[in-house]
Amino acid sequence: ADYEDFARRVKGQNFTDAVVLGMGGSSLGPEVLAQTFAKKPGFPKLHVLDSTDPAQVRKLQASIDVAKTLFIVSSKSGGTTEPNVMKDYFFARVSEAIGADKAGHRFIAVTDPGSSLEKAAIRQGFARVFRGDPTIGGRYSVLSPFGLVPAATAGIDVRSLITHTLSMVRSCGPDVPPNENPGVQLGLAMGLAGVEGRDKVTILSSRKIADFGAWAEQLIAESTGKEGKGLIPIEGEPLGDPTVYGHDRFFIDIRTEGENDHAHDEKLSALEKAGHPVVRIVMKSIDHIGQEFFRFEMATAVAGAIIGINPFNQPDVEDAKVKTRELTAAFEKSGTLPAEQPVMSTAQADLYTDEKNLAALRKAGAYGDLGSWLKAHLSRADADDYFALLAYVERDAAHIEALQQMRLQVRDSRHVATCAEFGPRFLHSTGQAYKGGPDSGVFLQITSDDAKDLPVPGQKASFGVIKAAQARGDFEVLTERGRRALRVHLKGDLKAGLKSLDVAITDALTHR
Repeated sequence: ADYEDFARRVKGQNFTDAVVLGMGGSSLGPEVLAQTFAKKPGFPKLHVLDSTDPAQVRKLQASIDVAKTLFIVSSKSGGTTEPNVMKDYFFARVSEAIGADKAGHRFIAVTDPGSSLEKAAIRQGFARVFRGDPTIGGRYSVLSPFGLVPAATAGIDVRSLITHTLSMVRSCGPDVPPNENPGVQLGLAMGLAGVEGRDKVTILSSRKIADFGAWAEQLIAESTGKEGKGLIPIEGEPLGDPTVYGHDRFFIDIRTEGENDHAHDEKLSALEKAGHPVVRIVMKSIDHIGQEFFRFEMATAVAGAIIGINPFNQPDVEDAKVKTRELTAAFEKSGTLPAEQPVMSTAQADLYTDEKNLAALRKAGAYGDLGSWLKAHLSRADADDYFALLAYVERDAAHIEALQQMRLQVRDSRHVATCAEFGPRFLHSTGQAYKGGPDSGVFLQITSDDAKDLPVPGQKASFGVIKAAQARGDFEVLTERGRRALRVHLKGDLKAGLKSLDVAITDALTHR
């Protein structure tokens, strides 16, 4: 009833837009809801901002009228860097538009009780603070206020969502035998396949629920990837011919009833005939998406128990955050980030890595041009490995397409699973598995010059500097963990830089 009352209040204030400012579990659940459900008449259009990339922040700002927008600042701990700097930035913009005394009325917070965000929200006069349950981890929080407040804001029928979900909760209850329990069944399949070496959980989401995979990816990676074990979720990778897959794949196909894609189904059948395990899940409608949130949460916990890890902690996420804080603190003191030395430099790009990776790359034939370094790096991806692109650039359609093209080239040539991630958002999801999971990843981090930076109110470090510090902190932890990692920093025009990188990858893969 509280959510319904809140939804009525939001509708009565004639907001045109609502923006969730959050990361990881606080953003990916709302993002699924925003992209799955059509805009409801009389309610604001729901957006999610989960980036410190200045171009992405600027684009979001240009798409809304800040004076008519409700901002939902979402952070369980309250201390997460990104939502706090985004809050400060947009609070200043709203203050300019309607006055500092009224700005707080355009903000609500979703956070755990007693957090620094709750205190800031009270101090800044936020319209409302919704308190989460501290016993629920962020990646399991979509069916708590962290998912339900944005849903109510957008006019999604929360009562119906919960009612449908409860039927799955009952089906997964402790009194239901394991062979009849849908959460346990999926978890057993995932966990046992993982133990047998099929640890690349490849999620295929249909058009109507296209964003579900990004939420499931975060849930699986952050829950299971630790202590050198875990499942590596593969999301957004289009289906290929059976010949491009190794014996490390486990496929989950999820769609809504009535969605048919003949070409896709033929490829799925071919995979089954080739001996790959395929799980098929058919949701009754998008209104039943809460059931799948719960089923996957239950399954992930079960899979974690089979693998032999605690699915409810994330020991390796904090390390990169500490490195980032150290780098931004250094910037606040000196006005510059600590100098770093590239291992190779051209007019278009600089390459960075640590001594151990450098020695291995030299041994594998890295010498002059970018192509030779990429050839050496990609040659390190063997059977049962995965290749991950970690791009700290604006997440837009053109850049998503560019990464997709690169990952598919690598998959089809090297026959390895591939990930295409955008920073800093992946730090709060798959970053845990990349650092703490099995040492089967080959990483290519992509950074770039920002065409136009954006200041953060009250501090020296801009959005661009914070993003750069996050990328460097992430890369340092990867190399400290002995991961196979190379960073390419693109100089000048980003579109041209990504194109030249794509050409270099093609060259590296075709001249073997």
